[in-house]
Order: sequence, then C-alpha cells, then structure tokens
Amino acid sequence: MTEPIVNLPAVSEPAPAPRSRPSKDILWLVLPASAGVVVGLLWWLLAPGGLNLISGNPDLSNPDNPESWLPRDLVLAALMLLSGCVTGLFLDGKLQGSRARPRLVYALLGGVAGALIAWLAGLLAAQLWGPPPNPNLGPGYGFTLRSYAVLLLWTGATAFVTFVLSLFGVLSTKPVK
Repeated sequence: MTEPIVNLPAVSEPAPAPRSRPSKDILWLVLPASAGVVVGLLWWLLAPGGLNLISGNPDLSNPDNPESWLPRDLVLAALMLLSGCVTGLFLDGKLQGSRARPRLVYALLGGVAGALIAWLAGLLAAQLWGPPPNPNLGPGYGFTLRSYAVLLLWTGATAFVTFVLSLFGVLSTKPVK
C-alpha cells in the first residue's frame, strides 16, 4: 500500500527586520561640531592674549591687558563668520528633496555645537599652553571671551548664506511659457 503524500507548508521564520541605517544627514551636525575644535585652536593661536600670531604686538600678547579684549573677541567673530559661511556654501546644493529640512536643522544645530566647542577648545588651549592667570586680578581676566553674542555668528552666517543662495536659486529659475 501506498501512503498518501501530504505536503505541509513549511513554517517560515519571520524575516529579520531591516536594519535602519543612520541617515547621512547627521553628518551636518557632527562635522561642524568637530570643526569647532580646529576653530578654537585657531582662535588661541591667532588672537591677542593667546599666541598672538596676527598682530605680533607684545603689549597685546598679555591676556590680562584690557586692550586685547576687543581684538580677541573680533578674531573669534571672524572665525565664526568664516565657518558659518563655509557651512552654508557646502549646504547649498543639498537643500532639495524631502530631506532638506532635517539637513538645514542639523547644520544649524551643528553650528551651535561648533561655536560652543570652539569657545571651550580655545579656553582649554589657553589653560594648557598659555600663561597662568593672575589670581590677584580675578576671574574676569585672562584669555576669555567678553562678548558671548559672538557664539551666535556661526549659526547666523549659515542661515544667512543658505537664505541668500536659496533666494538666488528661486530667482534664477526661468518661468515656463
């Protein structure tokens, strides 16, 4: 006798969940934040009160000299503006499609993080390689930042450059006849 052949459906195991790959958009947060270390070191190297490579004036090389405070803040401001403009220029061709808004938000948040990291890296460089602060003068002296509004320039420059380039992009499209 022959036995009937029964075909039972094979029990399949559930398919493994697809790995969610992190988006490359997060690089717009990470790269400006990591560039903040370089900007902070440049701030200490170039600014009066730091290594003072720009002016070379020995009177301004003393971080306790009040005349070095404004040029020191202006050096950091120039570096923040330059970093923000570069970030905005790199972001220019990347603002099309469905991922445009997250890229812009990540770039702006990366500018905030980069500015804070630059400030702290410059202060750390001054503590490591600069002269020790004079304790008789108080905590307001030494290699510090006087105008904290400078920290907003990176993000502001990124937003402004992105706005201007987007505006030129909209104005340069020819109308359809």
